[in-house]
Amino acid sequence: MIYSDESRIPGDLRSMVERELQPAERIIWMEQPMPGRYARSMWPIVLFGVPWTAFAVFWTVGAGIGTMRSNAPGIFSVFPLFGLPFVLIGIGMLSSPWWARRSARRSVYVITDRRAIIFRSGWRGAMNVRSFEPAHLTDLQRKQYQDGSGDLILARDYRRDSDGDRMTTNVGFIAVRDAKAVEEMVRALSRRPTPSPQGGASAP
Repeated sequence: MIYSDESRIPGDLRSMVERELQPAERIIWMEQPMPGRYARSMWPIVLFGVPWTAFAVFWTVGAGIGTMRSNAPGIFSVFPLFGLPFVLIGIGMLSSPWWARRSARRSVYVITDRRAIIFRSGWRGAMNVRSFEPAHLTDLQRKQYQDGSGDLILARDYRRDSDGDRMTTNVGFIAVRDAKAVEEMVRALSRRPTPSPQGGASAP
């Protein structure tokens, strides 16, 4: 049984999902993230990007004016250019909601009778595919809003930043229309036995 309207999924994405499926694997649910809700997760980055970009522009312009007034020779004349990468980073942060909307329209979430799959759009048309079999769906977390939409976190990735601080990234079905219904389907999947390589079911 299909719980979602597959006609809303672009044809090329549906074809990609079908190619990813294993023999006899059946789709239970398939949906794209809500672009508007997906983009909201970028607003903390935008808020951080406002002072970042303002300072980067101020510093770059100030350095340029100072260089012109001092008639600095040689390598010092290109000193203001060192601020340009920081300006570009700031522009990237300010435009992150737009990029998030674009990514949402090229991403899709799938629940089959064997696993949960995330197809997330990456840079230059690349597609990042990540699968979660029943045994890996033991620590779910749902974040839900008043309209029923929300996020279902399937896993967490941990890494260290340049200062050595630990950073956590939530991985899952972000910005889905009915977070509770999706959680129920994933929990039902988590109780299924994992198929063995020979096509049978492994012992629970």
